[in-house]
Amino acid sequence: MHLSSSSSWRSSLKKLSHPLFSPSSDSLFQILDPKMERRASPTPVLLYIAALMAASCCSSSEAAAPKSSFEDNFDIMWSEDHFTTSEDKQIWYLSLDKDTGCGFQTKQKYRFGWFSMKIKLVGGDSAGVVTAYYMCTENGAGPERDELDFEFLGNRSGQPYLIQTNVYKNGTGNREMRHQLWFDPTEEYHTYSILWNNHQIVFFVDKVPIRVFKNNGEANNFFPNEKPMYLFSSIWNADDWATRGGIEKTDWKKSPFVSSYKDFSVDACQWEDPFPACVSTTTKNWWDQYNAWHLSDAQKKDFAWIQRNMVIYDYCKDSERFPTLPVECPLSPWE
Repeated sequence: MHLSSSSSWRSSLKKLSHPLFSPSSDSLFQILDPKMERRASPTPVLLYIAALMAASCCSSSEAAAPKSSFEDNFDIMWSEDHFTTSEDKQIWYLSLDKDTGCGFQTKQKYRFGWFSMKIKLVGGDSAGVVTAYYMCTENGAGPERDELDFEFLGNRSGQPYLIQTNVYKNGTGNREMRHQLWFDPTEEYHTYSILWNNHQIVFFVDKVPIRVFKNNGEANNFFPNEKPMYLFSSIWNADDWATRGGIEKTDWKKSPFVSSYKDFSVDACQWEDPFPACVSTTTKNWWDQYNAWHLSDAQKKDFAWIQRNMVIYDYCKDSERFPTLPVECPLSPWE
């Protein structure tokens, strides 16, 4: 069984047409919005926007993976009665009430690749509710697990959603970052993606890189690159910590809380025991070629704006928590 998978781009032209390498015009409109920040004089800005729009129009449609049903890709982990789909089975819903939440995982596991999903988060008063979208080596919080996390932290009505990312290696995490979002993630679907190769892990929101986690190439470094991972999503109650440090509790009168998913896409090395052939040939794929080992110039501009305007917490700047900063903190995300 193969997950919905886009083709491997073997020529430079096709590789550069992938959304990862296409200028992020939507995010740069935000960057260049004078209400947000003054960055340039009007004439260069207009020319830059025009160039971005032209580039986006020329992006290949080949980058989009074909549609597939939930059953093709995932298994439900628990509470099947809290999972539903749209009539055409292209939209999937997870619900949380006072009794339980729900979760699913991919049928296959992978080592390196590109993983993407469109998600619409719980609307209204969602304090205490966490929607998690993550990769993990195990089905469960095993003591030796590797893990890459998106966690969407619910809010009181009128307050912003926060997105928390984290990285684990061999069961050790504590690599949290928190960001605000520049849109309301409950109004429509937005795309959340992970690029994972042996050089970097990048967390994307609508093609905008919000976090870059680098591999320094040294032995025993803190970079998960040896174990294959499944992809998961779940919705659950975390009102002991999720909203204002646990001050805001879940209002169960507002349940059920529902998160929505569609358009799952993966282009990756699918793991097959004992060792898949694709692991030794990943550089044939766009997600492990030179242009995917670092951010493009356009992505660096997006990332710089995110760093200035949207970061709420960065563990690498928390000297009280880490008197000696973790070894990866000095690594530059720009290189």
